[in-house]
Amino acid sequence: MVKLTMIARVTDGLPLAEGLDNVHDQQDEIYKQQAKALFKNLSKGQNEPSRMSIETGPYLFHYIIEGRVCYLTLCDRSYPKKLAFQYLEDLKNEFERVNGSQIETAARPYAFIKFDTFIQKTKKLYLDTRTQRNLSKLNDELYEVHQIMTRNVQEVLGVGEKLDQVSQMSSRLTSESRLYAEKARDLNRQALIRKWAPVAIVIAVVVLLFWVKRKIW
Repeated sequence: MVKLTMIARVTDGLPLAEGLDNVHDQQDEIYKQQAKALFKNLSKGQNEPSRMSIETGPYLFHYIIEGRVCYLTLCDRSYPKKLAFQYLEDLKNEFERVNGSQIETAARPYAFIKFDTFIQKTKKLYLDTRTQRNLSKLNDELYEVHQIMTRNVQEVLGVGEKLDQVSQMSSRLTSESRLYAEKARDLNRQALIRKWAPVAIVIAVVVLLFWVKRKIW
């Protein structure tokens, strides 16, 4: 299954969007920090492939780079590689369509926080690998992933770099993730208000008119 999704600008490693999960633990934060380290590594201008899978513990990072943007996901090792990359392709197509003109001018982390809604919706489509939709994608011979390279996370981040060095900033990342989650909750709250406020107003008017009518009669 898809465990983590992040989108970042390659030129400077700036995180642009993230798929918010309901459950957060210390292990999740370590993998998020690894993802940020990968983005930082890509921003150094090293000639990395535009598509790659990276082994890390019981999971695999998969990423694609296009238009100076990196789309990355963390999946179980058992999750089909072809589905993981097609999931990233769907995100890429929509992100470019909606935010393409603003990517270069984004100045703060997670400037496109609202894209989480599309990430969550798309992730649900890829959750069950046995659906007819996903089986068709797996059997699509026009989309091949056999040539995509697989490397180890320590090899990509640098020979001799230990994972405990990567996790040293996990406390800072925890605070950042909480702030991101609070912003997402605020956006959801505002959306609910916009959705139901007109209904509440109509009901209040109807009740008021009914009350006035009873007073008159």
